[in-house]
Amino acid sequence: MKTYRVRRLTSNDAIGNDKLMKISGFTVIRNAVKMGYPIKESLSSLLPLVDELVVGVGQSDDNTKELILALNEPKIKIFDSFWDLENTSGGLILSEKTNEALERCKNDWCFYLQADEVLHEEDYLSIKKSLRKAQTNKDIDGLLFDYVHFYGSYQTVAKSRKWYRKEIRLVKKSSGAQSYKDAQGFRVAEKQKLKVIPAHARVFHYGWVKPPELMGQKAQMLDYWWHGEKKNKDNKPFVYDNQYGLRRFKQTHPKVMTELVSQQDWHFQHKRTLKDWRLKDLRYLSSDWIESLFNYRIGEYKPYRILKS
Repeated sequence: MKTYRVRRLTSNDAIGNDKLMKISGFTVIRNAVKMGYPIKESLSSLLPLVDELVVGVGQSDDNTKELILALNEPKIKIFDSFWDLENTSGGLILSEKTNEALERCKNDWCFYLQADEVLHEEDYLSIKKSLRKAQTNKDIDGLLFDYVHFYGSYQTVAKSRKWYRKEIRLVKKSSGAQSYKDAQGFRVAEKQKLKVIPAHARVFHYGWVKPPELMGQKAQMLDYWWHGEKKNKDNKPFVYDNQYGLRRFKQTHPKVMTELVSQQDWHFQHKRTLKDWRLKDLRYLSSDWIESLFNYRIGEYKPYRILKS
């Protein structure tokens, strides 16, 4: 696992008051409480890096909007967003709502986090340094982040090739960048890949770690957004599968996640037995072996172009 170096902040490293650089943050959310999204933690991790934070709040069946208002943060700019729940095929509603928020950003550099994504405070300086570098090169459209995917518990990370390793989260609006398909990444005019450089920073993805009952509700909603129907119509209890590529998490969580991590009240065992193995897992194992030898992942999906530093 990559090591991230940390140094203390000084007066020359102002995170939120860089006069030469104005950054907009943006995100969208609906039913944060019902779906178990760490929206407060996500927004709190982004606030130190941005001058404004645009949040599109869809019609919710819980107190999502009140939860965000309770942060009492003047940088946050909430707008009401209507989610057409009759038009959900392919997850396109997610990119549609994300682009609504991006359109409202007043600065050219725009930092996107999904509601289950959190930044680590140890990476703030690396992000700033990479962004300053991007500003000196007009060909750079965005910054590429490393992903840490949690699955089943806050102590388990998913490392197999079925989980994407990198994605764009900071984009230059003037490049024409738009959220693409299910809002995982960005494109220009749906076809052109953005030209990016590494941010040398992580995004902690907590979308697959929450109490099983909440995970079941989220899984149903994702099925609806992708397929237009809920597959689990019988409301059977959700069970985390002991999939290939799970590892023990040995680093630290962002400080804003301390309370949620300490509140985990369910058990998940990431270690596998022989009965857990499937034929496709052998393919994953072979891919991992080749990757370890050549530092290359065969057939990896890369919706971006990495420019040489």
